[in-house]
Amino acid sequence: MSSELFLASLQLSMPEIILAVGALALLMIGVFSGDRSAPTVTGLAVALIIAAGLWLVLVPGDGEAYGGAFLLDPFARFMKVVALIGSVTAMIMTVGHARSEQLDRFEFPVLMVLATLGMMLLISANDLLALYLGLELMSLSLYVCAAINRDSLRSTESGLKYFVLGSLSSGMLLYGCSLVYGFTGNTGFDEIAAVLSADTRSLGLVFGLVFVLAGVCFKISAVPFHMWTPDVYEGAPTPVTAFFAAGPKVAAMAILVRVVSEAFMPIVADWQQILVFVSIASMMLGSFAAIGQRNIKRLMAYSSIGHMGFALVGLAAGTETGVSGVILYMLIYMVMTLGTFACIMAMRRKEGENVENVDDLAGLAATKPFMAVVLTALMFSMAGIPPLAGFFAKYFVFVAAIEAKLYALAIIGVLTSVVGAYYYLRIVKLMWFDEATGEFARIAGELRLVFSLSGLFVTAYVLFGGPVGTAANAAAKSFF
Repeated sequence: MSSELFLASLQLSMPEIILAVGALALLMIGVFSGDRSAPTVTGLAVALIIAAGLWLVLVPGDGEAYGGAFLLDPFARFMKVVALIGSVTAMIMTVGHARSEQLDRFEFPVLMVLATLGMMLLISANDLLALYLGLELMSLSLYVCAAINRDSLRSTESGLKYFVLGSLSSGMLLYGCSLVYGFTGNTGFDEIAAVLSADTRSLGLVFGLVFVLAGVCFKISAVPFHMWTPDVYEGAPTPVTAFFAAGPKVAAMAILVRVVSEAFMPIVADWQQILVFVSIASMMLGSFAAIGQRNIKRLMAYSSIGHMGFALVGLAAGTETGVSGVILYMLIYMVMTLGTFACIMAMRRKEGENVENVDDLAGLAATKPFMAVVLTALMFSMAGIPPLAGFFAKYFVFVAAIEAKLYALAIIGVLTSVVGAYYYLRIVKLMWFDEATGEFARIAGELRLVFSLSGLFVTAYVLFGGPVGTAANAAAKSFF
């Protein structure tokens, strides 16, 4: 690689370099200052992520870097900005909860920065090896985050479960990559697509495709690779769960879109069947399994499984409209989830204990009316009720499925959406029509800010959603 090419590569990957160098610097600050430096390191970590985001938005230029292993295009740019917003919001939400959840260690913000770096590399991966490295950097940081509260049995157990099942999925992904390489002779996405266009596909390659998709589906917690989600969501400290539910899901969905729309586009008929099955299974399990949940974090885990199913409806269509729908869905899903988790983190009794049962929200409208209004808007949006943002998210993926003649998929999607509405509306009923069992403590400023902004986004989307939709369409054009 010549020096000009190398410098061009460095410029394209500057946001990642900012995060990598910054994470090492923050680690040094933490090591030499001890645990009392945690607030300083958290503040600097937030500044780092904002700096990387500003570089992405303000510095133009797209292209391939590092011999085609790294790709920056409108799709990568859009998804990276979304993932960075998710990470920085989750990090700000931890500020008031750091001490009570035992997250007031300098390692925690550093791990979040490294996980964010993994997400960025994953979204820009244009090669099977780059995909694996990005995914592992993200995952290894997340395993430690899940188990960061060492005094809590639940936190340690959730970290171990996530690590063991995550290792299994990494093995499957790597096995799939080796099969794809064996049958195509390439690891680059463009080269794989060229080989598949020229030759008839072999059965071994389809096996490789299945294993690669299985490895990535684990990260978005799609059925049947969802086993870890409810336990990890419930066991991990709530700020960590909020982080899990946002950026990493966006990054994993982005790489799934890139793998099928770029590397395996010539064999669309093969992966379409897999995604249709995974999508239906996720929507059904997410809708039915959540009905019996009493813990709100477990309920959000099943809700997230369902939402990934709905997002995959758009991807299964295999069209530009479908990809655009997925991009929009992931943005709206992330905003709704962060807002809901801000409300869950605000569920703290005056005695100082955090409560996680759905029934603890009873009578919230009488004790904390503003929080009840915002949570009601978020629940309606998650259920897909117009004119809120969640309705448009579902509408665009269903339209894509109908255009691709996947009528059964769209009908099952609408029906499971109706079933899913039950448990969202149950929370609304509890807040507005039941007697209050106790009052929550004063809500921290950062949590109030997060759920106010997400509530504003889902309600005002119908008026100001045009530019977001245009940006999603421009990002989807990267593949078609």
